[in-house]
Formats: sequence, C-alpha cells, structure tokens
Amino acid sequence: MAIIQRPMTLEEFLELPEQQPALEYQDGKVTRKVSPKGQHSWLQFVLAELFNRFARPGKLALAFPELRTTFSGASRVPYVSVYRWERIPLTPDDEVADDFTEPPDTAIEILSPRQSVTALVRRCLRFVEEGVTIALLVDPKDRSVIRFGRNGSARALHGSDPIDLSEVLPGFELTAHELFESLRLR
Repeated sequence: MAIIQRPMTLEEFLELPEQQPALEYQDGKVTRKVSPKGQHSWLQFVLAELFNRFARPGKLALAFPELRTTFSGASRVPYVSVYRWERIPLTPDDEVADDFTEPPDTAIEILSPRQSVTALVRRCLRFVEEGVTIALLVDPKDRSVIRFGRNGSARALHGSDPIDLSEVLPGFELTAHELFESLRLR
C-alpha cells in the first residue's frame, strides 16, 4: 500500500527523512516496510550473524541488516543484504560508505504476519532480474526458504535442504532446518 499518494521521483524520495520502519520507493510509489515481530527479528539477526561470522574473517563478504539499497530506479531495504568484500562501497578513508547504489549479492526478505507471500515472491524475482545474484524468501510459519537465482531458477527449501549460497559465500553451509531451529530457545 502506497503511503504517499502523489507521484514522486526517486530523487524526491531520497530527500525524505529516514523513518522507522523504513520507507521504500519502487515504481514511483512510496511504501513502508513491515515492522518485524519476534521470529522475524530473530531470524534476521541470526542470518546476519552467521554470514558475518563465516565471511568477515576471510574478507569474503559482509551482511548488513536493513540496509537501504538504491539501484535500478528503486530504493529498498531488504531485511538482510550481503555484499562480497570487494563490492562494499568505501569512503576515501576505507570505511564503509553510507550509500549503497549497486545491488547486493544476496538479498533476504523474511515473511511477516499480514504480508503477502506473492508480493514478496515478486520482489525477490525483481531483485534477481536487477542484478542480485541470490534472493531468499524466508517463511518462519511454513519453515521454508525459497531461493531465487539469476538464471530464473526458484527452489523451495525445507528440512535438511541446504541453503546454497556458494556463488556468494563459497563453503558456507546452512540447512533450512538449522535456520529454523535457531528459533528454539529450550
């Protein structure tokens, strides 16, 4: 649902103050991200932590939670964005830059209650069409992950199915079951 009813350019959108939950811009429309609930928030944290624990020491990649990414005429905030090390934008002082204007290597969306699965599938498909190598749609209720690849492939993963991120994080291993087991605290 659009929250700003008049047409707006990307440049006008980028002048708006940041808000929580984040605003996003796509196809001339401004929408608000859904605020994460408990399972969603925890899965987002776990994924970013797992990726960074694996990839940061070897300078393979970094995972960023809720990072604004502006590319292909849109400005969106995937719940987790993974950038290979050499693609992370830097300041002249070699610090992480504020603005990310290239697609992430991996974009992850996590389904929240009251969100449309179809809308998130379309979003993930669009990510890969616009240059994201792998998009993941994580569904906590269904305990499944849909993996979208650049070649138009989509695969539903559950149980012992591996979440294949080898194109971005060679050697990283995680199954759908292991991801969702992280929700269990006892």
